[in-house]
Amino acid sequence: MSDPTTPRLTRQELIEQIAVVSEVSRKDSQYILDIILESIVRALKTGDRVEIRGLGSFRTRQRRSRIGRNPRTGARVEVPAMRVAYFKPSKKLAALLNGSAGEEVLAAETSPR
Repeated sequence: MSDPTTPRLTRQELIEQIAVVSEVSRKDSQYILDIILESIVRALKTGDRVEIRGLGSFRTRQRRSRIGRNPRTGARVEVPAMRVAYFKPSKKLAALLNGSAGEEVLAAETSPR
């Protein structure tokens, strides 16, 4: 369970940031965000992989059925097989999140070849 005091970026805040950066109305920014998210969901539903350079990739994984337990009663419960969304961050994002080691990865990516 996440901490309720942890800062988070909400959908409305993201829409506002898109509006400010791209200098379009909030309505247009919401439309842009909706198109992007719907495209990602549609691709995942059809089994495609979605890759956004510098951010990471989304794909689905198949989970096998298993026996779980009801936390209240302790009773055994069959959990059916299902597809779940999976996100793998890019090396660049992982580097940015992990500080100094990330500077080396970014320098290698931006250096002329």
